[in-house]
Amino acid sequence: MLRRNTLRALGLAAGALLLSPLAALAQDWPAKPIKIVVPYTPGGSSDIIARAIATPLQEALKQTVIVENRAGANGNTGTDLVAKSPADGYTLLLCDVGALSITPSVYPKLPFDPSKDLAGVTMLAYSPHLLVVHPSVQAGNLKDLVALSKKSKIDFAVTAIGSAPHLAGVAVEKATAAQWAYIPYKGGSQAINDTVAGQTHVLMNGMLATLPFVKSGQLKVLGVSAEKRVALLPEVPTIAEQGVSGFQSGTWQGVLVPAGTPSAVVQRLSAELTRIINTPEIRSRLAAQGADVVTMTPPEFASFFARERKHWADVVAQGGVKIE
Repeated sequence: MLRRNTLRALGLAAGALLLSPLAALAQDWPAKPIKIVVPYTPGGSSDIIARAIATPLQEALKQTVIVENRAGANGNTGTDLVAKSPADGYTLLLCDVGALSITPSVYPKLPFDPSKDLAGVTMLAYSPHLLVVHPSVQAGNLKDLVALSKKSKIDFAVTAIGSAPHLAGVAVEKATAAQWAYIPYKGGSQAINDTVAGQTHVLMNGMLATLPFVKSGQLKVLGVSAEKRVALLPEVPTIAEQGVSGFQSGTWQGVLVPAGTPSAVVQRLSAELTRIINTPEIRSRLAAQGADVVTMTPPEFASFFARERKHWADVVAQGGVKIE
């Protein structure tokens, strides 16, 4: 009995030694600056939200919080950086979770597996896509735009090939028999700027980043991809109302960390980010630009991510979109 108890005590001690580094890390965290990686160019929806939460998060954690834009390969460059970073809570990914869920279906040779190499912390916000055109385009609704696309060349700006706005455009194209040429960019801000300049004709992009250009008259909105009309644009019909039954798309901004990040760190981050994004100041700021605050616990985030991967895999298969 004595020998058995001794062995059991040694086993518990060994287990405690193995767990102690993670436990100590979680207890001491954060002890140095935290980096929020946005895998897109400045000015897009993810970048706007990252900069909105950075200062309050810095105040809450009493550590410097840096926002770093690492654009490239439709967000894969910055995402790969985070996926391969130490799982210590000091490198966060803030991105369009919908776009991230598309990636495995579009890129057959990814250097990371988002379902295995990353862990969700919380969702932050959702904004529907706006279907917008340059003011010179002679179309007042989706039906007009589809008819115009069959008569003349329509250049459709997309934030990147295989992005959520691109696949939303593909879905509308398939449903309406429209005909347009996709022009890829390295981010939403560049796609918007070229459409504003008249270099491209049509664009689908997150409302958060696109609405200011609609309000200024630089872009004309034809439809919104939400389930129902949005309060900021009550006169604009949904795309579903215009003949694409059940159509809904948008950008879902959320925060992820490398898989294996201590649970205590993930829970602390989730709690702080949920509190920050729900403060009246940030909620009202986002609402004024067409984004709704949407938060999720880590388990809810994981379930959402799995559903989104399946949904977009079906859309990619139907559209035949692949990037080698």
